[in-house]
Amino acid sequence: MGATILTIIITAALSSNFILVQFLGICPFLGVSKRTNSALSMGIAVTLVMLLATLVTYPLYVYVMVPLGIKFLDIIFFIFIIAALVQMLEKIIAKFSPSLYKTMGIYLPLITTNCAVLGVAQLVIGDTFYASIGLAEASSMNLGYALLYALFAGVGFTLAMVLMGGVRERIEKLPVAKCMKGFPITMVAAALMAMAFYVFTLL
Repeated sequence: MGATILTIIITAALSSNFILVQFLGICPFLGVSKRTNSALSMGIAVTLVMLLATLVTYPLYVYVMVPLGIKFLDIIFFIFIIAALVQMLEKIIAKFSPSLYKTMGIYLPLITTNCAVLGVAQLVIGDTFYASIGLAEASSMNLGYALLYALFAGVGFTLAMVLMGGVRERIEKLPVAKCMKGFPITMVAAALMAMAFYVFTLL
């Protein structure tokens, strides 16, 4: 059990990092990572949505959709659930932190279509995922493992966001060639980060 938990943590946060290894959730990664504080806030928001979405979608899939034979509708159901959760989160942030709400801008409601969030909900119900963490089949999985994966997938997402935010803050202070300023140098930095995280897939 301990080995499985450790494998889930390393897989979710590092070796299968949603942004830098699986290349999911790139939109906020490039759009909200200009400052570490906004990157951290977005990472926390996405992590929270991942956790809540998994908490709702996993039991719904296992105990309702599978018995009723409608598991082929999983993506549709999951998208509606994620959209509702993001709307709730958006209202809460707008109410209690207007400045943060303004900083996140359009990227906050776009969490609804963030493929990293949907990716977590989909991964924890698939047999391929269980094999990757040393479990024989989907029946070996449980809500606890699913939530643990969602949590550390969010941690990995946040880590990538904050690292990119720090890199971009440093880049702004460097004498970058005019042709490389803005998006080009950001993509170079993202590529180097992805190469660094690739090392974890070899563990």
